[in-house]
Amino acid sequence: MIKPEKTKLTLGFSPLTDCAPFVVAKNLGYFENWGLDVTLQKQNSWATLRDKLHAGILDAAQMLAPMPIASTLGLGVSPIHVVTPMVLSQNGNGITLSEALIEEVLAVNKIFQLAFPLDAKLLKNVIDYRVQENKDKLSFATVFPYSCHHYQLKDWLLSGGISFDDVNISVVPPINMVDSMLNGDIDGFCVGGPWNAKAVRGNCGVTVVTSSDIWQDSPEKVLGFLSSFVESKPNTVLAICAALKQACNWLDSVPNRFETAVMMSQEGFLGEPLEIITPSLLGSCLTQAKLSPRSVPSYNQFSTTVDGNDVNNPDVEYGQWLLQKMKSSGQIPDNINTKGCIEGIYRSDIYRQIAPLLNALG
Repeated sequence: MIKPEKTKLTLGFSPLTDCAPFVVAKNLGYFENWGLDVTLQKQNSWATLRDKLHAGILDAAQMLAPMPIASTLGLGVSPIHVVTPMVLSQNGNGITLSEALIEEVLAVNKIFQLAFPLDAKLLKNVIDYRVQENKDKLSFATVFPYSCHHYQLKDWLLSGGISFDDVNISVVPPINMVDSMLNGDIDGFCVGGPWNAKAVRGNCGVTVVTSSDIWQDSPEKVLGFLSSFVESKPNTVLAICAALKQACNWLDSVPNRFETAVMMSQEGFLGEPLEIITPSLLGSCLTQAKLSPRSVPSYNQFSTTVDGNDVNNPDVEYGQWLLQKMKSSGQIPDNINTKGCIEGIYRSDIYRQIAPLLNALG
């Protein structure tokens, strides 16, 4: 058993369904088994979580997969080297449109029901109609500029011939998405669970497509550390990773996922009822009130994919792919040198040290 250099730790997470590895590791004693005294600290916005990690207030954090790249390149913040030794989850996002917008989609396209996943071309017809009638642009929200949600919404709209110039785009913290839709501030959003399910249960939104439909099996959340922490406390990093890997493995069992939903329904975590938290964990996508859910077996993946591939390895290819998404979105100025940066951020070399530690446990 390794000896962590630092044992009393504060880890940040966002109240989302895919914070499950943190909740499981805490509740089942995995952190404790590795000699760690972990406090989980909920952060309601991604910008706040990032800033606290950069300032050293958080020792490590659940991060959006592109966030370590953005931090290291200094996008939207002073540059600071952030490292990810582990992917925590794949997929998990959905795009939800307001009930009012769905009524427009049906009326403009002269149809009586929708097929899921929704073809974005039906939305393009609404946008063209609004231009003809001099009506306001539609407004969409994502959770952070450097997020898979941002790029997934962009790609889905592009599949229907819609660019970001055709709509308004804003950033809203995940926990505020449903209220923003209820208030009429936005017509649609891309967010992780359980907030899509909450919109459907509340009869204010329709989840028309999931991230599994747009990008199958792509990294969604990663574990982030400052590079300085990784260099000075390598055993602590491995202990945290080992505990979270155990939690991810536990989450591969479907029966365990209902128990996870019970844990996450506690006020300190998500504080939402089981009927909102549970569906995506069980591969069920709520679409619209009174309609049957869609079966999406890969909706939340924590350890292995449906095909049995390792979810948690932070392969450099994942980072390179996300970097290209950031470049194609015009988020990286020409004067920023990105050559070789991903190799220093997505650290499979650290991840490969976890398996021998877990094997030694027997």
